[in-house]
Amino acid sequence: MAGLVRKSFASPEEVRPFEDGKGRLELVDVGAGPVGRATFEPGWRWSQHVKPIAGTDSCQAPHMAYVVSGRMKVVMDDGQEDEFGPGDCMLCPPGHDAWVVGDEPCVVIDWQGFADYAKR
Repeated sequence: MAGLVRKSFASPEEVRPFEDGKGRLELVDVGAGPVGRATFEPGWRWSQHVKPIAGTDSCQAPHMAYVVSGRMKVVMDDGQEDEFGPGDCMLCPPGHDAWVVGDEPCVVIDWQGFADYAKR
Protein backbone atom coordinates (compact mmCIF):
# COMPACT_ATOMS: atom_id res chain seq x y z
CA MET A 1 0.00 0.00 0.00
CA ALA A 2 1.28 3.45 -0.90
CA GLY A 3 2.06 5.97 1.79
CA LEU A 4 0.57 9.38 2.25
CA VAL A 5 0.83 11.56 -0.89
CA ARG A 6 0.50 15.35 -1.12
CA LYS A 7 0.48 17.22 -4.42
CA SER A 8 -0.53 20.79 -5.20
CA PHE A 9 -1.87 22.53 -8.27
CA ALA A 10 0.36 25.44 -7.16
CA SER A 11 3.21 23.39 -8.67
CA PRO A 12 1.67 21.03 -11.25
CA GLU A 13 3.81 18.34 -12.85
CA GLU A 14 2.47 19.18 -16.30
CA VAL A 15 0.62 22.10 -17.90
CA ARG A 16 -1.18 21.76 -21.25
CA PRO A 17 -2.44 24.96 -22.88
CA PHE A 18 -5.60 24.98 -25.01
CA GLU A 19 -5.72 26.53 -28.49
CA ASP A 20 -5.89 30.34 -28.82
CA GLY A 21 -4.95 30.88 -25.15
CA LYS A 22 -8.45 29.84 -24.04
CA GLY A 23 -7.25 28.08 -20.90
CA ARG A 24 -5.03 25.32 -19.65
CA LEU A 25 -4.96 21.95 -17.96
CA GLU A 26 -2.73 21.41 -14.92
CA LEU A 27 -1.93 17.85 -13.86
CA VAL A 28 -0.62 16.24 -10.70
CA ASP A 29 -0.05 12.51 -10.26
CA VAL A 30 -1.12 11.22 -6.86
CA GLY A 31 0.17 7.70 -7.50
CA ALA A 32 -3.26 6.20 -8.15
CA GLY A 33 -3.43 8.27 -11.34
CA PRO A 34 -3.48 11.85 -12.54
CA VAL A 35 -5.81 14.52 -11.21
CA GLY A 36 -6.39 17.54 -13.40
CA ARG A 37 -7.49 21.10 -12.84
CA ALA A 38 -8.68 22.78 -16.01
CA THR A 39 -9.34 26.47 -16.39
CA PHE A 40 -11.61 27.12 -19.36
CA GLU A 41 -11.64 30.80 -20.32
CA PRO A 42 -14.80 32.60 -21.52
CA GLY A 43 -15.31 31.76 -25.18
CA TRP A 44 -13.72 28.29 -24.79
CA ARG A 45 -15.42 25.48 -26.68
CA TRP A 46 -14.10 21.91 -26.93
CA SER A 47 -14.83 21.70 -30.68
CA GLN A 48 -12.72 24.84 -31.31
CA HIS A 49 -9.99 24.75 -28.66
CA VAL A 50 -9.30 21.05 -27.98
CA LYS A 51 -10.62 19.21 -31.06
CA PRO A 52 -7.58 20.31 -33.14
CA ILE A 53 -5.35 18.74 -30.48
CA ALA A 54 -7.45 15.58 -29.96
CA GLY A 55 -8.17 14.92 -33.62
CA THR A 56 -11.60 13.37 -32.88
CA ASP A 57 -15.08 14.58 -33.86
CA SER A 58 -16.17 14.89 -30.23
CA CYS A 59 -14.47 14.60 -26.85
CA GLN A 60 -13.73 10.93 -26.20
CA ALA A 61 -12.52 11.41 -22.61
CA PRO A 62 -14.79 10.25 -19.79
CA HIS A 63 -15.01 12.78 -16.98
CA MET A 64 -15.68 12.37 -13.26
CA ALA A 65 -15.38 15.96 -12.21
CA TYR A 66 -16.26 18.73 -9.77
CA VAL A 67 -16.99 22.29 -10.93
CA VAL A 68 -15.21 24.82 -8.71
CA SER A 69 -16.36 28.00 -10.47
CA GLY A 70 -17.97 29.24 -13.65
CA ARG A 71 -20.49 27.42 -15.82
CA MET A 72 -20.20 24.82 -18.57
CA LYS A 73 -22.76 23.43 -21.02
CA VAL A 74 -22.23 19.81 -22.15
CA VAL A 75 -24.04 18.31 -25.14
CA MET A 76 -23.69 14.58 -25.77
CA ASP A 77 -23.46 13.16 -29.30
CA ASP A 78 -26.95 11.65 -28.78
CA GLY A 79 -28.42 15.10 -27.98
CA GLN A 80 -28.64 14.80 -24.19
CA GLU A 81 -27.47 18.03 -22.56
CA ASP A 82 -26.99 19.71 -19.22
CA GLU A 83 -25.35 22.77 -17.69
CA PHE A 84 -22.98 22.52 -14.72
CA GLY A 85 -21.97 25.18 -12.22
CA PRO A 86 -20.16 25.69 -8.91
CA GLY A 87 -20.60 22.77 -6.52
CA ASP A 88 -21.83 20.36 -9.19
CA CYS A 89 -20.34 16.89 -9.58
CA MET A 90 -20.34 15.60 -13.14
CA LEU A 91 -20.14 12.13 -14.62
CA CYS A 92 -19.80 12.56 -18.38
CA PRO A 93 -19.16 9.62 -20.72
CA PRO A 94 -17.17 9.92 -23.96
CA GLY A 95 -18.85 11.53 -26.97
CA HIS A 96 -19.64 15.16 -26.21
CA ASP A 97 -18.94 18.81 -26.93
CA ALA A 98 -18.81 21.45 -24.21
CA TRP A 99 -18.40 25.20 -23.82
CA VAL A 100 -18.14 27.92 -21.21
CA VAL A 101 -21.37 29.75 -20.45
CA GLY A 102 -21.05 33.41 -19.49
CA ASP A 103 -18.06 35.66 -18.95
CA GLU A 104 -16.40 33.90 -16.00
CA PRO A 105 -13.71 31.22 -16.38
CA CYS A 106 -14.92 27.71 -15.58
CA VAL A 107 -12.59 25.76 -13.29
CA VAL A 108 -13.03 21.98 -13.14
CA ILE A 109 -11.23 19.28 -11.12
CA ASP A 110 -11.31 15.88 -12.88
CA TRP A 111 -10.26 12.52 -11.42
CA GLN A 112 -10.85 10.43 -14.54
CA GLY A 113 -10.60 12.02 -17.96
CA PHE A 114 -7.62 14.33 -18.04
CA ALA A 115 -4.70 11.86 -18.37
CA ASP A 116 -4.54 12.31 -22.17
CA TYR A 117 -6.78 15.38 -22.48
CA ALA A 118 -5.32 18.08 -24.76
CA LYS A 119 -2.09 16.09 -24.97
CA ARG A 120 -0.06 17.07 -28.01
